[in-house]
Amino acid sequence: MRIVQIGIGGWGKNHARILSQLGLLTAICDANVERSKKYGKKYSVNYYTALDDLLKYEEFDGVFVVTPTSTHVEIVIKLINAKKHVFVEKPMTYKSEDGQMLLKYAEKNKVILTCGYVERFNPAVDIVKNFLKEKKYGDLVMLEFHRENKIPLHIKDVGIIYDTSVHDIDTANWLFDDMPVVVFARAGQINHEHEDFACIILGYKNEKTAIISSNWITPKKIRTFSAVCVDAVITSDFISQEVRIEKNDDTEIPRNEKQEPLFLEIQNFLDAIEGRNELVVKAQQAVNVTKIAEAALLSSQKGVPIYLDLK
Repeated sequence: MRIVQIGIGGWGKNHARILSQLGLLTAICDANVERSKKYGKKYSVNYYTALDDLLKYEEFDGVFVVTPTSTHVEIVIKLINAKKHVFVEKPMTYKSEDGQMLLKYAEKNKVILTCGYVERFNPAVDIVKNFLKEKKYGDLVMLEFHRENKIPLHIKDVGIIYDTSVHDIDTANWLFDDMPVVVFARAGQINHEHEDFACIILGYKNEKTAIISSNWITPKKIRTFSAVCVDAVITSDFISQEVRIEKNDDTEIPRNEKQEPLFLEIQNFLDAIEGRNELVVKAQQAVNVTKIAEAALLSSQKGVPIYLDLK
């Protein structure tokens, strides 16, 4: 299998590292000449600065698109029309209608299209997901997420909702195994050209709720979530991958093996290309996350709840 990567900035460096370790990376494309050359030489692969040249001179099966959100539509359409399997980093697109269009193109050309919602592959999330499937601690009632850090200097084209909150929107949908019917949000701008703090409330059927708190103000990096179940509260840390279960009479800390979520996510895409398993993150789910992010932005601007009807 031959894999190429488009975009090798801050987060993209990690994709290239893993693909090289797997022995599958065959070419890199980045609009920055120096960066493209640097990583092409580092991993001993061909390197390009133009997508058209990559398509003209390289034979490959799948591609990782790790570029700014505003560039996704133009790049992904070209790749899909060239009948390449595509992994695009989150969010899939800035506008949900563009994501829906990419999904239709992928179905028409019979290629795989997925999106990089990496927390689905976090062992901590996987443990909680399994508890919920088994109903080990009763039904899930409420989720609460905290994702906070200093402002990232390289994020220019979107605010915190599209860059950061979308991770927890997707994880909430995954853990509830459902889509919200209503969104209410408050957000504001202090240091970034877009919103840099937000609180989003997602309302699901049967009064189930997810509360998502995100900001680029807190100096300390925080990545935590809690799942309130009927018989216990499960708290977890995305970074340490530790899970803690608080019940009426005791506390449990289940043992789990720490793994790199990005490696597991990349492997899932590669396995799907070869037909060894199904994609964990379906394209329609990624489009729905964008629709929810759109609703959150609109709610924060208008100060009203936004009602949704998602597939």
